[in-house]
This record gives sequence, structure tokens and C-alpha cells, in this order.
Amino acid sequence: MASSTLDNAGHEAPLTLDQPAPKVLSFWDQSAFWANLGVSLFAFSGAYTVLAPNAQGAAQISIAAGILATIIGTVLGGLMLGAAAVPGARTGKPAMVLLRGLFGAKLSYLPTVLNVAQLIGWGTFELIVIGDAAAELFHGGPHWLYVVAAGLLTTVLTIWPLGSVRVLRRFVTVGVVIALIWFYVQFIRSGLPDLLADPGPRGDGPFGVDWNLFWIATDAALAVSISWVPVAADYTRHSRSSRSAFGAASGAYALTQIIAYVLGLFALALTTADDSPYTPFLQVSLGALFFFVFVLREADQSFANVYSTAVSIQNLTPRVDRRILSIGLGTLITLFALRLDMADYFGFLGLIGSVFVPLLGVLVADFFLRANGVWNTAHDAPSRWGMIVAWLVGLTVYQLVNPGDAGRWTDFWIWIQGIVHFTKQAWMSASLLSFGAAVLVAWLVGRITAPRKPA
Repeated sequence: MASSTLDNAGHEAPLTLDQPAPKVLSFWDQSAFWANLGVSLFAFSGAYTVLAPNAQGAAQISIAAGILATIIGTVLGGLMLGAAAVPGARTGKPAMVLLRGLFGAKLSYLPTVLNVAQLIGWGTFELIVIGDAAAELFHGGPHWLYVVAAGLLTTVLTIWPLGSVRVLRRFVTVGVVIALIWFYVQFIRSGLPDLLADPGPRGDGPFGVDWNLFWIATDAALAVSISWVPVAADYTRHSRSSRSAFGAASGAYALTQIIAYVLGLFALALTTADDSPYTPFLQVSLGALFFFVFVLREADQSFANVYSTAVSIQNLTPRVDRRILSIGLGTLITLFALRLDMADYFGFLGLIGSVFVPLLGVLVADFFLRANGVWNTAHDAPSRWGMIVAWLVGLTVYQLVNPGDAGRWTDFWIWIQGIVHFTKQAWMSASLLSFGAAVLVAWLVGRITAPRKPA
């Protein structure tokens, strides 16, 4: 009955892991999906994390340096996102099920639980941002009502995920492109201040910025791209080819995230101390109309988070209908969004990067350099502790270079830095070094362990 329902629905996403994933998404379907995810209200409210990479309140690098850090971080993050997209297209499996081939079925539960936790966090943040932006757009009003409305829209979209992707391509993307062009023109006409103005002590990095701050800012931009890595295969498993999956994920997402973040940095350049990040958008001609486009389409971000949370949970409970999970998760993040705020956003980004950058490194090394087409995603795939070790090595490198700003977690890694007498050098990037360390260790583990038998 379920299979017949799916056929009648026009090749919609399967309801359980027991059903095959239809290969129905073209390059342009996927490009529209990733391009829309690259344009987020987070880019406007979160762009400040690039200017203040140490989370100390005041801006620490110039806007020009922030733009350069955004471009470098986003391009690198886009390539990582593309690499994460390919295994899903080749195997037809969602992201957390793919990790059965990397760690083994039972050990894949650990990253699955972490992914569920981070996706619930992202989904909650998205509803908070939508509520805040709507309140700014409509000059106040019931914040709780905006959050609840966004939660309901999110839940509806997750019921028909592939249909939602097609709607994004046909209707929403055009409106987003027009809105982006409009705000760029208006901000430039408003007269941007000196983008090279240095808010802090000058260093020897680009535009006179301290190299340490520059690479932390780059990691902050990269972390936003990386946040989509552990869910990429949930969508690219429906791709018609691995080439289109890689091209759409890496190219379309990176392009629009750079455009959105630079626009967010321009908006920050036009704000005063009492302004919100959204004030410049609403002050220009027709600003409210085009900003409404951004607020409305932000629901695709929360939709992607909720849908991927449901699919991730199916790695633990394969036969549970994703629609039931989606309704429960949509309700949960709505309740969280009504109680929480954005205060811990920067620390949240740091933790995401430290966990999933090295995880991707392990996956890339094992899937592309060693697997040779053999990838066991069965429910009894054997445990591979060596790959867990490679992951933990990468995570350790990340935290030693950039402990972030996450309370006691950060205090622990600063303590470890003291024990091993580690001092970060100006050239060090936590993301690149942890990714490289994870790739190297995973490759070595793959070389010295016995080859796996085909599933």
C-alpha cells in the first residue's frame, strides 16, 4: 500500500528505509534547492560572527577582511559539501545510513545522535530567526504567533520533501534572486562606509588584520557550510547522477552563501548601535516587500533540518514512518523556539565545525580512496573502531587549534592545550588541519586493516 501511495504521489521520498529512493531530482532541481539554502536570514544576523570571530562583542576585523574570509571559508565549505553529496547519489542511501559503511551499523548510532541534536538546534534557531525577522518586518506583534506559523509551514513542507524542492525551483528561487539584486543596488546607492576601516589592532594578515582572527573568521564562515554536510545525502540520494549532485551542492550553495553573507556585511556597515541586523533592509525603498520574500522562504531552512532529522532517526528505527517523525519534530522545535534565544549561536557554530569537519574527512578518505565501490550499509555492518579513532583525532586537532566559545567544553580544551604545551600559530586553520588529520589517519587505518568483503 505504501509503495502504491508513493507511485501515485509522483515519486515522492520513501516513508521508511525499507523503500527505495526514487532518482528524480535533476541538476537544476538540486541547484535551486542548495541555492535557496545558501540564502538565509542567518547570513544577515550571523554575519557578525565573521567580523567578531572571538565572540567578544565589538567588531575585530574590517568588513573587507570579513568578505575575504567569507569567500575562502565558503568555497572550501562548498567543496566539502559537494564531496558529502556524492556518496548519497552513488548509493541511494541517506547520510546517517551511509555511516554504517564507515563506522559499522552500531557505531553509526553515535554520529546519528549528534546529528539529530545539531539539527534540532538548527531547526530551533531557524524558527527563532523567522520570528525575530517577522516581528521586525511587521513592527512588533505576537512573536509567538510568527514562530508557530513558521513551525506549521515547516511541518507541512516535510510531508512532501521532493515536491517542496520542485516548488523552490519553479517559484521561490526567482523571487530570492530579484530580492538579492534589489538590496545590493539599494545598499550601494545608500553609500557604503570605508570597508577597509580597521576596528582593532592591525596585524600582518590580509587588509592588515591579525592572521589568527582571520582564520577563526574563515572557520566561522566554513562552519555554516559544514552544517549541511551531515544531511547532504538525504537529498542527493534522489539525484539522477553523482556529477549533478556534486555540482549543485558545491557550486550553487557556495555562490549564494557568499552573495548573502556579503550582503549581510554591507547591512552591518549601514547599521548604528541601536539598529537590528534587519534595519537596513527595511529602510530602503520597497525594502519591506522584498524582505518579506526572505522571511517567507526561510522556512526551507527549517524544513531541510526537520526532514533530515526524521531521516536520521530512521537509521535508529528504520520502519517508523517519516511523516510521524516530522510532525513530532516540527512540534518539538516550535516549543523550543518559544523558550530559547540566539545567545549561544557562535559557540554552537564552533561545536558543529569541530564534530563534522573531521567526520567528513574520514568519510572522504574511506569512500573515495579505499572503498572501491564496496560500501556496506546493512543493518549488521561490522564495527570499525579504527575509523572512530580517526574521527576523534580530527576532532582533537580542531579543538586544540580553536577551542571555540562553548563554556566548560572550551575550558576543557584550554586545559588540554596547557598540558600538551600547545600554542596556536597564526597560519593555523582549525577546519583545514582537522580535515587533513582525519583524512590521513583514516587512510592509514584503511591501509593496515583487512579489506572488507562486499555486502
